[in-house]
Amino acid sequence: MIIAVDGPTASGKGTIAAALAAHFGLAFLDTGLLYRAVGRQVFLDGGDPDSPGDALAAASFPDALLSDPHLRGEETGGLASRVSTHPGVRAALFERQRAFALQPGGAVLDGRDIGTVIAPDADVKLFVTASPATRAERRWKEMRSRGSPATLAEIEADIRRRDARDTGRKDAPLAVAPDAHVLDTSGLGRDEAIAAAIALVESLRRR
Repeated sequence: MIIAVDGPTASGKGTIAAALAAHFGLAFLDTGLLYRAVGRQVFLDGGDPDSPGDALAAASFPDALLSDPHLRGEETGGLASRVSTHPGVRAALFERQRAFALQPGGAVLDGRDIGTVIAPDADVKLFVTASPATRAERRWKEMRSRGSPATLAEIEADIRRRDARDTGRKDAPLAVAPDAHVLDTSGLGRDEAIAAAIALVESLRRR
C-alpha cells in the first residue's frame, strides 16, 4: 500500500505521515527533508538558492547531510521552499522519491507533490491542511520552545510567502489531487489529527 500525504508547511502532514507509517508498518519518507538538504547545501556552498545552477549543484548533497540538525530550522525551511521552485532540482530528486514509493511492501511519503507527481497511483491520498493562522501558531510555539526570538507575525508572514511560492510555481505546484481526501487539522490536536487520519485510511482500505 502506498499512502501519499501532501499539504502546506506546518499543517501537521509530517506528524500524520509518520504516525500512519508506524500504524500500518510501512516505510516512511519525509520528502521535504530532501529539499531542505538541497537548501542547506546551497548555504554551505555559499550559493544562491534562487539560482537554478547553484540549486541543481546542491541536489547532489551527501547522504550524511540528512542527519544535519540544521535541516529542521526555520531558515533552512525557507531555503527549501526557494530551491524547490527549480524544475532541475525537482527532476534530480524525482527518481529517489519514486523508487522509495515503489519499494516492496509499500510506503508512506509526505510532501507537496506526492499524490500529483511522485506517486499519482498511490492507493490512498491525503491532503492535510490548516489555516495560515493555525499553522503559524503551531510553528511559533515550536520555535519558542527552542528559544527562537521569531514573532508570531513574522512566522505567519513567512508561511504565507511559502504558500504563495509552493502553489504558484510552474513545476509541480502544491495542489490537491483530484482523488485526494482533504483533512483540515485547524481544530484538531495532535492525537486527534492522527486518529482522524488513521480512521480515514482504514475506511478507504475497506472499500
